[in-house]
Amino acid sequence: MTLHVVRKNIYFMPDSKRVLARFFSVSEQRAIKIVNRILGMDKQQKIDTLNKLLRNFSKRHRSVIGIWERNHKRIAHILQMTDAKEGDISHKDKLLIGAHFTMEYSIEAAAFFNPSIVESPDQTQLKDDEKRVVLSFRAIGEGHVSSIVFRSAVLDSNLDMHVEEVGHHLEKPRVFKSYRYRKSDFIEKLAQLHEMDKEMMGIIQAKLTDTFTYEELRRYVNEIIQENVLNPDSLTLMTQIMWLASSHYDITYSLDTAISERVIFPIVDTEKNGIEDARFVRFTTEKDKVIYYATYTAYDGFTILPKLLSTRDFVHFKIQPINGKIANKGAALFPRKINGKYAMLCRVDGENNYIAFSEDINNWQQDITLLKEPEYPWEFVQLGNCGSPIETDKGWLVLTHGVGAMREYTIGAILLDIDDPTKVIGKLREPLLSPNREEREGYVPNVVYSCGQMVHNEHLIIPYAMSDYASTYATVNMNELLAALMEGGAD
Repeated sequence: MTLHVVRKNIYFMPDSKRVLARFFSVSEQRAIKIVNRILGMDKQQKIDTLNKLLRNFSKRHRSVIGIWERNHKRIAHILQMTDAKEGDISHKDKLLIGAHFTMEYSIEAAAFFNPSIVESPDQTQLKDDEKRVVLSFRAIGEGHVSSIVFRSAVLDSNLDMHVEEVGHHLEKPRVFKSYRYRKSDFIEKLAQLHEMDKEMMGIIQAKLTDTFTYEELRRYVNEIIQENVLNPDSLTLMTQIMWLASSHYDITYSLDTAISERVIFPIVDTEKNGIEDARFVRFTTEKDKVIYYATYTAYDGFTILPKLLSTRDFVHFKIQPINGKIANKGAALFPRKINGKYAMLCRVDGENNYIAFSEDINNWQQDITLLKEPEYPWEFVQLGNCGSPIETDKGWLVLTHGVGAMREYTIGAILLDIDDPTKVIGKLREPLLSPNREEREGYVPNVVYSCGQMVHNEHLIIPYAMSDYASTYATVNMNELLAALMEGGAD
């Protein structure tokens, strides 16, 4: 059965004009020299320099003065190493210092890809058969550092997407480390990251209380260092304890920002090399409440740390690590519990598709079930998922990515039993989407890839990336797709 897939003529492209103001970090020795040079300017030089900075940058950022003030505070300790006294430093001096420790970062300059799509929590001011949606993307800038960005759009009755105006002033969130950790979970995750001897494990077990905050943990770590003679490996472990703790945090954006202005940029050390491939899903609880979850991968240059993001409004977000056997790239949460448990697609070996279940959304300690191995030539190298399953009256629809010869990525599909999703009851014998002539050229050639889909007006809406450079979307009739899946047979 040949499926009619409609590629839409809309593209989400990298835009180098979208810049974020970041803290510019240099060594302490260089910072002292920079501050001394600024303070050594005469009064008119300071006025002229500040006026030029305001003229060139005030229209590019929301409250650039506030950014400079915050960045001045981050290096305020440097002033104690200069001849200047705090009372001698004017507000203009502080702004100039802050500006010299600020840099613009073009978050989308290199690539804008791996999209997901969910129904927006705001469905006001729409016509019949229209739906407002939130799209998320992986954006890559200088140094291949990736972040999560958003777009808002409206799908009309003809399945055409009308993207809402993109905001000009990118916004980093306020960060709160208010999470309360459980000792048992924390130590278990730490043990996965660092092999500990019995003596060190005993010291940590004795010091930590059953639950603790980030600041309490910081105090416990300092006490362990002061009270014990630690070897280099144990000192590294103390650093990793705080590294792991920093991966739990809350973030919030100003309500007057457009969703396209909100950037989830690497904030803590566990993410400093990027945030990859968020798979968003609209999750319905057993009490019919809606929470948006996203699994994503944090990378610090050495270690991959899977994380779970949650939000109800795309303004306030909670970020936590995922613990347990599924802790690898490419996890995708089912949109509701199944038989009283959370369910997650995962790929623990980098090659096959698996499924896992848990009573705790952050801790996945139960056995993992093999779901699907490569079967067709277009997936002989590896299989993975393209986002969370979609519930239909025939079963759970899962889009998959397969990698075949010449490392070509294609998008396929399988159907899982609605009550027992460990059973594959349908599959496509041919890819649903393969890179065409226009899509195969890019940052990583011959790749089409998606991180999440949704149903609208009896059609599957499939946003997808083109060769890890830009994104677009396609549609396919759900009845035709389900019929083809059943025709393909079960495992």
